[in-house]
Order: sequence, then structure tokens, then C-alpha cells
Amino acid sequence: MRLMISFAALFLSVVLLQLSSGGVGPLDALSGLTVGFTKAEVGLLGSAHFFGFFIGCWWAPRLMGSVGHSRAFAAFTVTGAIGLIAHMLVVDPIAWALMRIGSGMCVAGCYTVIEAWLQAKLTNETRGRAMGTYRVVDMGSSLVAQLLIGVLEPASYVSYNLLAILCCLAILPMTLSRAEQPETPDAPRLRPMLAVTRSPLAAAGVVVAGLSSAAFRMVGPIYGQEVGLRAEQIGLFLAAFVAGGALAQYPVGWLADKFDRRLVLIWLSVAAIASCGFTAASSAGGTGMVMLSAAIFGLTTFPIYSVASAHAHDFAESHERVELSAALMFFFAVGAIASPLVASSLIEWFGPSALFVLMAGGHAVLVIFGVIRMRARPTRRARTRYVYAPRTSFLIGRLTGRSREEPLPEDGQTKG
Repeated sequence: MRLMISFAALFLSVVLLQLSSGGVGPLDALSGLTVGFTKAEVGLLGSAHFFGFFIGCWWAPRLMGSVGHSRAFAAFTVTGAIGLIAHMLVVDPIAWALMRIGSGMCVAGCYTVIEAWLQAKLTNETRGRAMGTYRVVDMGSSLVAQLLIGVLEPASYVSYNLLAILCCLAILPMTLSRAEQPETPDAPRLRPMLAVTRSPLAAAGVVVAGLSSAAFRMVGPIYGQEVGLRAEQIGLFLAAFVAGGALAQYPVGWLADKFDRRLVLIWLSVAAIASCGFTAASSAGGTGMVMLSAAIFGLTTFPIYSVASAHAHDFAESHERVELSAALMFFFAVGAIASPLVASSLIEWFGPSALFVLMAGGHAVLVIFGVIRMRARPTRRARTRYVYAPRTSFLIGRLTGRSREEPLPEDGQTKG
């Protein structure tokens, strides 16, 4: 119990970070449009965030090794807070993109510190409870963060200042904790080709997952405004996407452990294509239909990263799990960096439905590639467990690795 209480400081930091970083995406989108940015320039802000996220993932373990966990956490948090406060001082799309690189670095760096701390303190007895709590806290905070757009006025210094305050508050639980800092973990090598050699389909799957998630969360506010949603309704629209993804984790995990994971990926993408068509068609069907379509889209696309990750780990050795997780996140970042800019440009040229045409096209490619890969080789009979894999840091592989080593029951195995 004492150990679980000590984790409360880490989880409180997660809540505050999610509220701050999750709220800035939709706020930036609506603020950019308010001050006269083009839709492509607004999309650039989302791409810049994920570029900063990738830099933070790579740099954070090295900074921890130099200055320690608490100081690294404080440095990354301050970087994010400065970017938030500076928004209304310099109203320029390039300047805002640089600030969003800072916010992306903040998220990745802080999560790296939190997950390294968790990994060092977890035991076999506490791992299940701690990881379950961590996932609920992370997902729940992400959902609430989307709703903040309903109370934050776009292009307002006060709005950005409130998010900066939340970001700064995240420092307090970590720095005031009396728990002894753990040893610094070795930084994982970044070997992107490891994911390709273990599973080309998994690498393609996480690229498409990045494309879908980043485009929806960063450009979704533009779509919502284009189809007539008010600010608070845009928050509900984005929250419905996160809620749908959360609800999908258990049933999709059960399917991924029982059936060939390539089939699960293929059918998730088929469902995602259908949900893209439904979302585009329901834009004129009223607010209720738009919210329902967002939830269905989250239901079909959110689990793709975790299913692809599980499939890749089926072909990996135990000592490769951390580096494989880092490689998969690299490919996720590739899709996430590119998609907001591309999606927003397409909306500017062809209208709001172009957002879902782009995502449907990505999933169609994944379906075709999945069918090709099923013909190339059989899946493994002995497989790892499905694990919900948050896209938080390169060190997430350390937290999920032990769970993957637990064997599946015989009825969860297939010959592919």
C-alpha cells in the first residue's frame, strides 16, 4: 500500500500533464483560425508537436543520465510552459510551430521520466495494479482534456496561461516527492529497421495508427468548425473519439489474443474505412450523429497501434522488446508528423470530408498490405499477450515487456 501511495505523485503529474498538453491541441487549432492562420498553417502546428515529441523521446533518457530524474522532469516541464505562455506574445504560425515543438518535447520527456520511475519501483506484486491505474489515469485525463476547449477562449492569453499553470503544477508532485530517485535506465538504441525485420505489417500498422490519431486529434477541430460545431461541441467530438478508443481496448484485446492478429488488423481497418465514410456522410445529420461517428471512429482506429505492437512482439526475443517498442514508436511518429499538415491542406483544398478520405486511404493500403503479408508467411503459434500500449515514451517497452512474457492459454493460439 505504501508503494502504491508513492505512485500517487507520479499519477497526479500524469493528470496535470494530460490536461495541459491535451488541451493545447484543440485550443491551437481554433486560436490559429481565429487570428487568421490558413488551415495548412494550423496543421503545421500539429505536425510540429509530434516532431518535438519524437525529439523528446530520443533525448529524455540521455538527459536523465546527466542530471537525474527530477531535474530532467523540471527541464521538460518548463520547456512546455514557456511555449504555452509565449503563444500570445508572438502571433505567427512559424513561431507557434516552434512553441509546439517545445510542448511535444515536454510531453515525451516527462512521460519518459515517469515511466522510468515506475519501471524501477514496480514489483511483480504491484505491477498489475500500478499499470492498470496508470492506463486509467492516462486515458481518463486525455478524455477530460478534450473538453477544456469548451471553457477556453481561443486566441486568449488567459487560456494559454491556464494551460501553462497546469503544466507548471505537474512539477510539484514529482519534485516534492520524498521517494528516492531510482537508478537511471539505459537509453534504448533507436533501430527503426528492427520493426520492419520482425514484422513489416506491424510497422505499416503503426504508421497508419499515427496518421489516423494525429490527423483526427490535431485537425479534428478544423473539421468540427467546418461542419458547424460550437467550441464546446468540438470538445465533445474529440472526447467521443477518445472514449470510443478506450471502450474498444478490452474486446479488441480479447479478439487479438484469440484470432490471427493480422486478421484483426485487417478487419479493424475495414471497419475504420466504413467509419470514415459514415463520419463524412453524417456531418449533415445533426450534432448527435457527428458525436456518434467520432466514437465509432475511435472504436475502430484507436486499438490498431496496440494490435500491431502485439503482432510485432510475437516475432521478437525477450531482449529485443525495449528496442522494438522504440522502433514502433518511431514509425508512429513518422505518420503522426506528416498527417496533420497533409490533412489540413486537403481540407483547405477540397473541404472537410477530405480529412476522412485521407484516413480511409491509409487504412485501405493497410488492408491490402495485410492480405499480402498473410500470404507471405504464417503467424507464430506461441504468441505474446495483447497489451494496451500507450504512445508515451521509448521506455514503455520496459513497462509492458514482462506482461508480454506471460504465455497465452492454448485456446488463444492459432496457426494463422
